[in-house]
Amino acid sequence: MLSITSLQNGDPLKVLCIGCHSDDVEIGCGGTILQWLAKNPNLEFTWMVFAHGGSEREHEARKSFDLFTEKAKKKELIVKDFKDGFFPFEGAKIKTVFEEELKQVKPDLVFTQNRNDAHQDHRLIGELTWNTFRNHLVLEYEIPKYDGDMGQPNFFVPLDKEAYTNKVDYLMKAFQSQRNKRWFERETFMSLMRLRGMECNAPCGYAEGFYARKLVL
Repeated sequence: MLSITSLQNGDPLKVLCIGCHSDDVEIGCGGTILQWLAKNPNLEFTWMVFAHGGSEREHEARKSFDLFTEKAKKKELIVKDFKDGFFPFEGAKIKTVFEEELKQVKPDLVFTQNRNDAHQDHRLIGELTWNTFRNHLVLEYEIPKYDGDMGQPNFFVPLDKEAYTNKVDYLMKAFQSQRNKRWFERETFMSLMRLRGMECNAPCGYAEGFYARKLVL
């Protein structure tokens, strides 16, 4: 497992970002990604979207990926066409993607969905992440939604103003198809980061929260 101290050893850090839908990664850990890249572009990203949701959503996913990883040393986006909402019924095929494609990435750090998320697709991806990456630093991000499943994260990344404002700006810019949803609003994303910032006493007042099952210091 990657230790926290080894994050600063100067070697390229391989980051695997896993999301069910085309905006999950950006909502869950977009600020963290932007902040890390601003301070250290020596990062390599593999970014997986399991359900693009149609041609418009796939276009949005690619546009957003370019915005969030612009400063990355090396990056790759993989987009699949699994059906939104039906992941539990396609579990065998999705697990095959983990074992035959994602496992080959050999990441140092994995961002993935929360295993306790109320959305069935999110839960499955979170579970399969741990099935495949048993000895890795895995951080599960959170997604606000109508279900009211927000929990108590135990790992926080304080964000500076540039990171948290750019995160929301990029979300609004890239995902035009989602703007008609009442939860997909600037205030929603800013409020959640402000709450997490308060909980961890972040210097700028904003942060992203994650669930860390295992850490090595």
